[in-house]
Amino acid sequence: MQMTTALLIANPCDEEEDNMAMLCCHSAQGDMFLMSRYPDEDALEITLDGEPSTLDGVKVTLSPTLLKIEIAAADADALNGDDVLEIIHNSDAADLAEVELTLRNILRGTGTYISQL
Repeated sequence: MQMTTALLIANPCDEEEDNMAMLCCHSAQGDMFLMSRYPDEDALEITLDGEPSTLDGVKVTLSPTLLKIEIAAADADALNGDDVLEIIHNSDAADLAEVELTLRNILRGTGTYISQL
């Protein structure tokens, strides 16, 4: 599955939401992707078009123009039947440090983060 977004919106620690780390984006077609995790939970949550799924073992790769999310084949229903979501983004390079910190917070202890920055 693939989507295109103008930018990735990241918050590494939302104090108003019990320190939840959150990354989201909206595609040009109106699709919404949200990945979040509370610091005291063992799994992260992915929401695609309003349908939340709790997952662990997620692998995420971030490059200057691509965010790639890979999940287990058994969890493919979280991504509408796919086990890979590629999000092509045009985020400003200066904003990617916050995106990276957010991804590290979300995936710490429950997934794999790979930086290609």
